[in-house]
Amino acid sequence: MGRSQESFNKKEVRKKKEKKRQDKVKKRLSRKDSDKKGGLNDMMAYVDENGRLSNTPPDPASKKKTKVEDIEISIPRQDPNEKADPIRRGKLTFYNDSKGYGFIRDAETQESVFVHVNEFQDDIMEGNMVRFEVEKGQKGPAAVRVKLA
Repeated sequence: MGRSQESFNKKEVRKKKEKKRQDKVKKRLSRKDSDKKGGLNDMMAYVDENGRLSNTPPDPASKKKTKVEDIEISIPRQDPNEKADPIRRGKLTFYNDSKGYGFIRDAETQESVFVHVNEFQDDIMEGNMVRFEVEKGQKGPAAVRVKLA
């Protein structure tokens, strides 16, 4: 079938495909040109003395000496003589008697800690205030040595 016998719809589809192909070629050429113009220096960013990003390098005369020991990246150093109390207080917020597990809400951190019935040293029911210690369990923190407060 010759092009003279093509329907209007087929001509439109062919024109759209051709335009899309030409746009793709133009984009590829423009990317090549911009890569040649730009370079590593165009992508560089500097941090000024106030902590803001800048495109100009800092003045070497205004540099300050900093000791590596003075830099604290995450948690500040704590006194090694000061030990945290391992015994915590909390409330048994949920307890499933048939399955033998529950959760204790820590009074200080308000986090829920898993507890198993084997760790109970007293008869404890839901809603009781308890004292416990936290150890790493199979799936996260777990309460051990649980007693009534």
